[in-house]
Amino acid sequence: MRKVVSYISIVLLILLLVLIRFFENELFYDPYLAFFENDYLYIDSPRREVFKLTAFTSLRYLLNTILSLGVLFALFKDVSLIKFSGIIYGFAFIVLIFFFLYFVINPNQDDYYLFFNIRRFLIQPLLLLLLIPAFYYHKKLN
Repeated sequence: MRKVVSYISIVLLILLLVLIRFFENELFYDPYLAFFENDYLYIDSPRREVFKLTAFTSLRYLLNTILSLGVLFALFKDVSLIKFSGIIYGFAFIVLIFFFLYFVINPNQDDYYLFFNIRRFLIQPLLLLLLIPAFYYHKKLN
């Protein structure tokens, strides 16, 4: 019965991550969503409100982090692993938001690819995709 509850909670948490992605245009202010679809090839950086963009990007990162930590807990049932993951997420946020702000404030067309990837780590749960196999491998070794 415990495994069934774990599987259901994992599916629900992943579904919430998918819903964040699916409704990103309605939930979050991000002029770069449309910009990086195709416009970055032809025009300069879009008009943006730096504070609002940073706040919504931080909110999205926080929501993805909470759901990702829930997925990790449902998978591994280890509180120390969740604490360690929280530290990783916190450190990654500080580093990534620093570079994100640099690229938002100083847009340069030569840096769009690097900015796109830094932004991707902030708005998508990519760290979860890195941590699951790492923790699974660590668990297998112990």
